[in-house]
Amino acid sequence: MSPEPEREGLPAPAPGPASAPGRASAPGPASAPASPASPRAACASEGPPGPARRSEPAAPPEPAAPPEPPPRPRCDPSAVPAPDEERLARVALTRVLEPGDAVGGWWLREWGAVAVLRRLQDGAATLPGVSARRWEGLRARAARTRAGQDLEVAAAAGARFVTPQDTEWPAQLDDLGDARPVGLWVRGRPSLRIWALRSVAVVGARACTEYGAHMAASLGAGLAERGWVVVSGGAYGVDGAAHRGALGADGATVAVVACGVDRPYPRGHAQLLGRIAEQGLVVGELPPGDHPTPSRFILRNRVIAALTRGTVVVEAAYRSGALVTARAARDLGRFTMGVPGPATSGLSAGVHELLRGDAVLVTDAAEVVELVGDMGELAPRRRGPVVPRDLLGPGAARVLAALPARGGAAVPDIAREAGTSADDAVARLYELRSLGFVERLGDGWQLTRQAFPSAIPEGGDA
Repeated sequence: MSPEPEREGLPAPAPGPASAPGRASAPGPASAPASPASPRAACASEGPPGPARRSEPAAPPEPAAPPEPPPRPRCDPSAVPAPDEERLARVALTRVLEPGDAVGGWWLREWGAVAVLRRLQDGAATLPGVSARRWEGLRARAARTRAGQDLEVAAAAGARFVTPQDTEWPAQLDDLGDARPVGLWVRGRPSLRIWALRSVAVVGARACTEYGAHMAASLGAGLAERGWVVVSGGAYGVDGAAHRGALGADGATVAVVACGVDRPYPRGHAQLLGRIAEQGLVVGELPPGDHPTPSRFILRNRVIAALTRGTVVVEAAYRSGALVTARAARDLGRFTMGVPGPATSGLSAGVHELLRGDAVLVTDAAEVVELVGDMGELAPRRRGPVVPRDLLGPGAARVLAALPARGGAAVPDIAREAGTSADDAVARLYELRSLGFVERLGDGWQLTRQAFPSAIPEGGDA
């Protein structure tokens, strides 16, 4: 008879000697266990089992000697990796996969870090998407990984490893898709996720001008004073000026480096990067001790663009890496901004090209915040200086304009030039006299030197 009625609630037969613990029964159709639907289903049986189905009510247990709970079945570790195993695998893969490797990111998404690392280390079948030569190169790297040692070195430098499964992971990095980092090495005490929520990138040329350094420092200080985190690359030029501006305003700043976070690069910024680690954060994709390369600098820029709400380019030539950051920000749907420079400056040519496209022109921190900030965070209206003459009414302004720059004029002449009557002209003249614009000159009127010092130069013609 089929065993299906027993699953529908009929009482099961009492276990016989063949079903005692530690003794295997002969396999048959009725005793074949159902396989779990997924690897995680293998762990679904953990926990105390449900009440056994009996045909007769069982006697209540004695209070003095409660029954010992049955042992919990163990989960297959190969089916669901432990959190520490997943973290160690990702630490190891930071030495195997280059930053921005979309094929490696696809592997991680499809098979997970533990399975990918095992395939690389065990020499199993090649994973799809790479050539045999590339696979051998990755296997050579995987054979030399040292995840535990890397974590110890990072901890000695005050750094930690953040994975996409951690609460500190900035969710906006997921916009990079398969090119998102395997993990991030973070040196510093604040939470990277919290700081990234309100951050702006300030990037530009390494060999910047004094104007570029001044604008970067001004933007860094202004953004920090308004409660924004300044993110840059820690390099010479615009990057360093932006970091120093934020630090000088006692604000928050993050340096995203293209090497290990324990390795100051460039060497001339060792003190600056140390201060950033104390007051802010130093972030990188590469494991401790790894060195930068030109390609890693370029790929690092995508992290800066994805981490922040917008990117400001201060000075950049046509081939500047800062333009890579700006274009990545544009492609990710972030705000792209540029600070204009002299039209004759080659260091501003790349910025001007951005401004001819989708980038927004900004000149100070208030305009940046107006673009990336919340509703109502508006920059002040900009206008030239207000002079007393701007406050005059239309009638008085016409009479004032009718007086000659030098010498005096009679009332009929003033009235004719102003297009009004003599009585109205006299009334306006006395109004202007009370305001200090005109004075009597015999039977006529003339302008005062105090009201228009630039209209009548000292010792010169009008």
